Amino acid sequence: MRFLTELRDADQSLTKRVASRVPPRFGHVLSAVEETAQSSKLWCGAAAAMTCLGGWRGRKAAAGGLTALAVAQLVSNGLCKQLAGRPRPPKEWFPHDEADDRPGSSSFPSGHTAAAVAFTAAVTPAWPTAGAACAVPAVMVSLERVQSGAHYPSDVAAGAAIGLASAWLTRHALHLTLRHWLST
Repeated sequence: MRFLTELRDADQSLTKRVASRVPPRFGHVLSAVEETAQSSKLWCGAAAAMTCLGGWRGRKAAAGGLTALAVAQLVSNGLCKQLAGRPRPPKEWFPHDEADDRPGSSSFPSGHTAAAVAFTAAVTPAWPTAGAACAVPAVMVSLERVQSGAHYPSDVAAGAAIGLASAWLTRHALHLTLRHWLST
């Protein structure tokens, strides 16, 4: 029980520090990137570019990325948020008005982070250069979710874990299914 109390206290402390230490100009850049990630627009645009510019490798990367993103969204927003019911960080912790414009859904986990990490992690094995390019906005989206007051760092960490698991599952699902069918 003490461990959970210490974890909650550290989570709250880190949230307050991030909110107060991100320079306003950088906060505006983070918000702009997050805005393009709303409704997965950024990742769909990246997938379209990969499909057009990357040949077979680009199509494979885009398909894997979008599949992992869909799994991550289903798990984070369709399941975990419905079960968790965690309130967002208090608005008073944030020295800017971005905390006024945040969803009413559960804070846990970060669906934006889950989608960003899932897409990036699924793209990277198929096309490492595109994955590296996607990593920059993925990190920015994740940081923005704490800076804006939408999430605690633990929400973002949980979203990242869901994203990584979704990418792994997407990459290995066919192999796991075939192995299961062949062993029965």
